[in-house]
Amino acid sequence: QVQLVESGGGLVQSGDSLRLSCAASGRTKYHVGWFRQAPGKEREFVAAIFWSGSSTDYADSVKGRFTISRGDAENTVYLQMNRLKPEDTAVYYCGVFRGGSGWSLPDKYDYWGQGTQVTVSS
Repeated sequence: QVQLVESGGGLVQSGDSLRLSCAASGRTKYHVGWFRQAPGKEREFVAAIFWSGSSTDYADSVKGRFTISRGDAENTVYLQMNRLKPEDTAVYYCGVFRGGSGWSLPDKYDYWGQGTQVTVSS
């Protein structure tokens, strides 16, 4: 019912910025989360944005640097990443979840995009 396509990843240096996009189709009201996965690591929560009240949540590792938002048409969710660090290097995924508690857990998400690679060099 929902298709997600991530874009905007690339190779950057420490301190640079990137803006990732998650284009969604199939519904107009949805909750969206961003996760990332580095080689040999589990998929970890980055940020989420909720339809009701447009509230957001962030992992401690990205607070103050990353901002999640919706586009004007509300069919695209962005992740603005500033002051990037090498430890931010990962494949970034967006997903749709049902709502309720546990949005930081990957198994709560019903749909995923294919991911976009972010590589931050020193």
